[in-house]
Order: sequence, then C-alpha cells, then structure tokens
Amino acid sequence: MQTTTPLQALRDQLVALELDGIIIPRADAHQSEDCAPHDDKLKWLTGFSGSAGMALVLRDSALIFVDGRYQVQVRSEVDMHEFSVRHLHNEPLEQYLAQSLPAGSRIGFEPLLMVNSQYQALSTTGCTLVTLEQDPFNAIWADRPAPPRGAIREMPVTISGESSTDKRTRIARLVAQKGADYLAITQPDNIAWLLNIRGSDIAMNPVAQSFALLASDGTLEWFVDPQKCAGLPAGLMSTLTLSSDDSFLPRCRQLAQGKQFLLDSNFAPVALRFAVEQSGGTVLWDADPITFIKAHKNEVELAGYRESHQQDGAAWVNFLAWLSREVPARAAAGNPLTELEAQQKQLAFRQQQPGFIEQSFSTISAFGSNAAMCHYHSSEKTNKAITRDNFYLNDSGGQYQNGTTDATRTLSFGPLSQQQRQHYTAVLKCFLSLFMTQFPAGTMGHQLDALARRPLWDLGLDFDHGVGHGVGHQLLIHEQPQRLAKKYNPWPLSPGNIMTIEPGYYLADQYGMRIENQVEVVESQPGFCRFVSLTLIPVSLQQVEHNQLTEQEQRWLNEYHQRVRETLLPLVSSESRAWLLEATAPLNVQVH
Repeated sequence: MQTTTPLQALRDQLVALELDGIIIPRADAHQSEDCAPHDDKLKWLTGFSGSAGMALVLRDSALIFVDGRYQVQVRSEVDMHEFSVRHLHNEPLEQYLAQSLPAGSRIGFEPLLMVNSQYQALSTTGCTLVTLEQDPFNAIWADRPAPPRGAIREMPVTISGESSTDKRTRIARLVAQKGADYLAITQPDNIAWLLNIRGSDIAMNPVAQSFALLASDGTLEWFVDPQKCAGLPAGLMSTLTLSSDDSFLPRCRQLAQGKQFLLDSNFAPVALRFAVEQSGGTVLWDADPITFIKAHKNEVELAGYRESHQQDGAAWVNFLAWLSREVPARAAAGNPLTELEAQQKQLAFRQQQPGFIEQSFSTISAFGSNAAMCHYHSSEKTNKAITRDNFYLNDSGGQYQNGTTDATRTLSFGPLSQQQRQHYTAVLKCFLSLFMTQFPAGTMGHQLDALARRPLWDLGLDFDHGVGHGVGHQLLIHEQPQRLAKKYNPWPLSPGNIMTIEPGYYLADQYGMRIENQVEVVESQPGFCRFVSLTLIPVSLQQVEHNQLTEQEQRWLNEYHQRVRETLLPLVSSESRAWLLEATAPLNVQVH
C-alpha cells in the first residue's frame, strides 16, 4: 500500500539520486500528444489531465507548466498547495531554471522523454542536466499500467492512395539527397503513413508506438512489439526487417560508426542523439521529410475526407435536431439534460454511420462556466445540466475508415444577454474572416492568424489558443507541421493541406464559445489559395446580432448553408429534416 503522496515519493527519489530537481513532461518516447496510461506520469503525479504540460519538482517546491488552453482547468485538477502554475510558453521552464535556481543545480531528466531542441534550451540555463538511466517512476508507481500492446491493421491502398513501397522510395530519395545514411523515424503517425498501417495503442489515436530506420537505399527496419503485428499481411512484412522496440537504441549504436543519421530536432528524443554521437556517428538535424509530405493529401485521401465529413455531418444534424427537442422538453419536465447524456447520445448517432470506427478525441460537451475551460471534459463530478440560460459548446469528431473529422458548435436554447450575443457575433466574424480570405500560395499560418482575431481585438478581447491545426487522414487529430497561430510556423500552406479554423472566446467562470470547421486548402486562381469547408454542419445563428454582419458574410453563410442542406438532406433521419431545413434557411441579406 502506498503510504506517501506521489509528490513526496518522487522527492524521496531526488534525495536518493542526489538531485536538486527533476523534470516530468507529459510525453512519451514519441512525443505523442495523447499518452498511454503507462506513460502519463504527469497525470499520476499531479492530477492534471490536459494534453500539454510539464512539471518541475524541487526538494521544497513544485511547479506545473501548461499552455493557455489549460490555465483554468489546471487549477481545478491540481492541488494548488503543492504546485504553482506557470505558462508553458510565456514563462517557460528554461526561464525559471535560469532565473530562480542557483548555478550548478542538478536537474534530472529522462533522455527518451526530452527532444533535442528542448535539451539545447535547458543547457544554457546554468543548471547541470543529469541524465537518468532508469525510469524513477518504476520505483514509486506501484499500480502503473502495463505498456500498450494494441493490434495493428493494414490501411488499404484503395484508401491511402499510394503503396508503402512507393512511399519508401520517395522518402529514401530525399534522405540520400540530404547526404544522410539513415532517417530515424520516431513519430508513430509518420510510421503509420509510411507503412500504410494503423494501430490501437492509444484510444482515438490510430497509431502504433514504434520506431523505424529508413536507409538511403530504401530498406527499412521496424522496431515494434511483434505481438502487435499478427494481423498484418505477409506481403507487407516481407518488405522490411522486424525488430523489437527495445532494440532501437542499441541498433542505432551498432550502425552509427561513420554514418550520418537524419534526426528531427523537435521530435527525436535526445537519447537518440546520444546513442549516435557516442558510437562514432554524426547527426544531421532537419525536419523529418515525412511530416511535410504526409500533410499534402493525395486525391484518394481528399475524397475520403469529403465522404467522411458527409457521414459526420449527418450524425451532427441528427444530434442537433434531437438536442433542440430534448433540451426544452427535459427542462420543462424538471429533469434537464446533462453534458454526459448529450455526448453519449451524440456518440450513438455517430455509431449509426457507415465506416465509423471511434471518436477522434474525447468529446468536449460543456455548458455555461464549464465551456470557459476550452479543453474541458465532463465527468460525473463536473456534469452540468444543459438549460436555457447560457451557451452549450460541443467539440467532437470521428475516426472513419476513410478520414478524420473535427468540428465545434456553440448553441443556445433561450434568451441571452447583450454581452453574450456580442461576443458570439464577434467569434462568428472571426470564423468567417478566413473563409473570405484569398492568400498567396506559400503563406504561413502565423501570417493569417491575426485575421481570425480582428473582430475580437476590436472589442479588446482575445483567446489563448491557436486558430487552427492540421488533421491526419484516419490518423491524429492534431497533425504537424502547419498551424494557424500567433507563434511563428515556417511551413507554407498549399493545396492539399487539411486544417481547422476554430476561433473562440472564454470568459472565466461564466461561459465559453468556439466555432470550428475542418477545411482543405485549394487553389483559387494561379498563385493563390483559399479555404474550402469540409465540415457540413449548420452554424447556429439565433444568438447573432445580424445587423453586425456584412453583406459578404451573410452571403457566405447562405451559400454554405445551401450546400449543407443539399448535401445532407438525403442522409439525415426523417425526424431531423425539418430541423435541417430551418437551421439552413437563408438569411434575408441586408446591406448596411
């Protein structure tokens, strides 16, 4: 039986290891956004369940670093008597180490959980970084879950659009052109794309935890638990060498002498750099070329996205029509609908759709003040009733056989205050701004970010998260490398990229709102691009100040809703058709 708190147990480890502090990232050896329970040390230690963060535990204090999405949530999940909160980006760990700790302080870290770019930043702080050869949590986490061993399945070329051997030939050619002997692939979604496989190690993330080495001649060695591969076809397995996942670093050491390894500084664990350099090899730091190529979808993939969004749109409409009946009826009966009931019903509607596999992330079903936490997840403890006096926000998506979906709608079921209507209208105008923007091919995401904030900025308001992210093809809901955000992003947008547009606003302890569509980048005219919506879901307009919408904004909404109506009317249930017709009824365009 554990007799001390996790924090105290870790501090006992600090003393035993003669350390002044230890870094605990929310990360695994692959820098996965969602960790398997075995790897989620930060949650076990602190209670924080968000997807980004890290802790620094010192002998007499502890800090947790989270980004803007989780500034409210972290304070409700973590004991503020044990941890103080800092902003992951605005008050980063390296700043704290440099400014607050004595020079030479011994700070322990696990090299498989830290990427080289972070290691380089921390190396300049004046602290001594101490490599931990053993996982310190093995000694203190008594009921730690086992590592995942989810089955791996083939992704047919009829859905992927390109054979694995052709992909390997393309990438190996790039590796050779860069002068490298090996590309070390550490991101599971890149391996999934390259091998045309999908995994099940982490719920809602169809990847397999593994590593790979692609040689410049196109040969590939895959480091993965062989138990996961029992269902893969012999045709695939005969084209590669299979090795155990724990042999990856030893194999790199074995091959390193006189060879050059291409490593991604932002994703490869620094343990890999140590293995190569200490064994006589050299490192070429560059982005994994798979990341950029994977983000440019082929025609087969794009067709799959479009089809999956029709299926998901039908599920959404069935859900929203049901919600429009259920909320007022249940409220009138004195038995209001709850967040958890709503998300369970929405999942049931998705499960009726052909090709649906699972959710693409944990649904955000949030009413009132819960929606002010932009990545809130309802629980039995926090489950609110959905009533008629505030906003209800739903952010959800599905993994389908031929695509991945992600959308958010904010709804109201009764009268709202003038301030609430004003804020929602501003968010809608932020959302519309990018759809009505034509931009030069090669524009980068940070160059567009301000356009989707201007209407909120005009009110003296803002939101502390990005405007949009990439989405994988039956892969991760947040896909690298493109982002629409304030932070510099050097990756150009071009036709074939799949992104989201999702501005929002969050008033702490009162309400939150977000409107999100998934989009594809298309060529609008030679040398220019625009965003075209993949998402086909009516946008709620009953809480909008219509006199604040421009003629162009009104016409865009009418054209979008006409497309939604014509596409989905044959696909939704008979009970939902009247609601769909009403929700997509054209605005009477007013010229102001």
